Amino acid sequence: MDRDHLSPQDRLDGLALLILRLGLAWFIFLWAAHKIITPAQYQDLARNIDGVEVSLAQVYLAGGVQIALCLMVALGMFRYISYGSLLVMHFFTVLRRLDGFFDPFAVNARGFPVNRNQVIDLAVLAAFIALVLLIRRDHFSIGGWLARHDLPRWWM
Repeated sequence: MDRDHLSPQDRLDGLALLILRLGLAWFIFLWAAHKIITPAQYQDLARNIDGVEVSLAQVYLAGGVQIALCLMVALGMFRYISYGSLLVMHFFTVLRRLDGFFDPFAVNARGFPVNRNQVIDLAVLAAFIALVLLIRRDHFSIGGWLARHDLPRWWM
């Protein structure tokens, strides 16, 4: 196969993964950007949920690292490292909220579903796992282009 030519199926696979990759990068980017915009909220979450004290600098650093990873994922750079890092970070989030999975239909006194975000978290985790498993079909990324052109593997 010509390196620049993709079959129609490869194009569809690549397009599907491009959409998935951009959606996941945007999802995590929003959370990361909020760490920069409202760092005190994340200090409170760390204190109240995880029982740890974090400084503003640590919150800014975490948000900055996550934003950098989101940009790498959006471009498809260092795919195993960047996609895998966001997968592991999101998996940690799911583990922290595990109790909500056992009561998905809980509502508060006003009838608001209090555990529905856990369902969203689980769907995002599944999407990250699919993205990593299908990384070799991710043709419309920098790493995919480099793979088709037999260029240095450390970019992939």
